[in-house]
Amino acid sequence: MHQKHVQRLCSILLSALVLFSVTSTWALGQEAQIKKTIMERIPEFPKILEVSKAPMNGLFEVRVEDDEIYYTDAEANFLIQGSLIDTRTRLNITEERIEKLTQVDFNALPMKDSITIVHGNGKRHLAIFEDPNCGYCKRFEKDLLKVDNITVHLFLYPVLGQDSIEKSKILWCAKDKAKAWGDWMKSAIMPSNTALNCDTNALNRNVEFGHKHKINGTPTLIVSSGTRVPGAINASQIEQLLTSGKF
Repeated sequence: MHQKHVQRLCSILLSALVLFSVTSTWALGQEAQIKKTIMERIPEFPKILEVSKAPMNGLFEVRVEDDEIYYTDAEANFLIQGSLIDTRTRLNITEERIEKLTQVDFNALPMKDSITIVHGNGKRHLAIFEDPNCGYCKRFEKDLLKVDNITVHLFLYPVLGQDSIEKSKILWCAKDKAKAWGDWMKSAIMPSNTALNCDTNALNRNVEFGHKHKINGTPTLIVSSGTRVPGAINASQIEQLLTSGKF
């Protein structure tokens, strides 16, 4: 190739790299400025974790603690709280984004710290974080009994006070943990036969894991796709979650 052509090509490539660098720096600077403006104008606003461009032109996503999503303009003059919906596909972009942010790698769950309960052939898997004193959990458990061919990985998650911790220790130390859990949730019967010198550190690890992944309430369900559902759902909704991996 002629030397002049080579020099010209190099010049074009260099200019493109400079333009890309300037544009990227400007975008990063703009997002930082949006964060700064919001915090200055609304000091009590939740801690901002990330500002990024939203799919809609001119709109920015503001992600705050607990993975809540807001939207703002380039100057941060307005804040929008609500769902962003693509009218072409009818996709709820906000909902999809939150679902992605709250996903938990099912394979990363510490299964050794859970109680395994099998219904039918157990082919489908569902992880649940529950507190023994949670009223919604007891209602949920009744619906769960209607779902067949499932392996439940129950994580005792005592977050409702000291009594929940004490009950969880007794349930974890029962000789038949699965039966003990069922008896308590269905009939309020605590096991009388517990293992001696029982190690209950699994409960502490469950709470640590839950806090790390922002599991803030019980029951919380997680399926193999990583989708998480907070709160009690009925049998048909559980089936939908297990079949589609979404809710």
